[in-house]
Amino acid sequence: MKELEVFGQRLRNARIMKGLSMDELCSLMNSSISKMAISKYERGDLSPNSNILIKFSEALGQPVDYFFRPFSLQISDIQFRKKSKLSVKQANSIKETIADSIEKYLNIEEICNSTTEFEKPNWEVSTPNDAKKYALELRQKWQIGSDGILNLVSLLEENGIKVLIIDADMSFDGLSTIVNNTYPVIVLNEKFTSERNRFTAAHELGHIMLSFAEGIEQKEKERLCNAFASEFLIPSDALIEELGNRRTSISIMELEHLQKQYGISKDALIYKAKENNVISQSLFESCMKRKNAQLQFKEIMESTVYPKETSDRFQSLVYRALNSGMISESKASALLNIPQGDLRRANSVI
Repeated sequence: MKELEVFGQRLRNARIMKGLSMDELCSLMNSSISKMAISKYERGDLSPNSNILIKFSEALGQPVDYFFRPFSLQISDIQFRKKSKLSVKQANSIKETIADSIEKYLNIEEICNSTTEFEKPNWEVSTPNDAKKYALELRQKWQIGSDGILNLVSLLEENGIKVLIIDADMSFDGLSTIVNNTYPVIVLNEKFTSERNRFTAAHELGHIMLSFAEGIEQKEKERLCNAFASEFLIPSDALIEELGNRRTSISIMELEHLQKQYGISKDALIYKAKENNVISQSLFESCMKRKNAQLQFKEIMESTVYPKETSDRFQSLVYRALNSGMISESKASALLNIPQGDLRRANSVI
């Protein structure tokens, strides 16, 4: 791909990531560049001068180097699995953000010779019990035991699954996809609580790991992945050991203790307790009715106590490459999308 074509595609990608139309980008730049000119730049028909480059960089929040970074890998096939409440513009913005992040992630893995291989098991499910069985098998395979998973994001990345945590509209819960039929990716929304993101991540892990029996509809697939996620985060035997059998009441303190230990919400714990006959259906329904009727109780049930998890592997690889002389400061700055001054401050070495 020629340099002007690279610039044009990068400009278009950056504009879509920002969720901007050509008209909106033109307005953001105080009409210093016309819509027609932007169109020509994106088609690779017009070469930008340094002044134009700086204006695009400032308007789109990308370093100048970004616009000429060669495409080392074409990212395709990023699909939303289920019907989304996002607008087309929001969905396209998220897709471009994912594509850009994965391209950079794979690039730095190649530079550092640090690719983590992913192995998809041959697990076909048709019932919730199947999903739970394979959740426990995965715990065994990944040597977790029955304890709480301290950092789920790190665990996923150690096992070849890329995790992106992005700033998105609240209507975006998360997604999973296999990029180019090779690289499994889970995308989470940083606006949500840690407990919600952990359950979403475990649910999306189910979609990546499991195969579904022929004829199973999408709604049932979601239910099976919920069963997988719940069992993966806190095995039923562990829940019963903690709470006992046939309880007529459970205290908030007990739920919060499990919430801190396993990183799963009180709502999910109550539902799992009902599923495992620790509490009755009527007690579960009573709890839900109280939650809907009493704002203070609702706030207590939905409060977060588990610390936020971050995806640090990509950043660690960039700093490793920089300090080992494998990449320049300029490239590190472009990969991390931060100014070189901020990079130097963050990269104070011992």
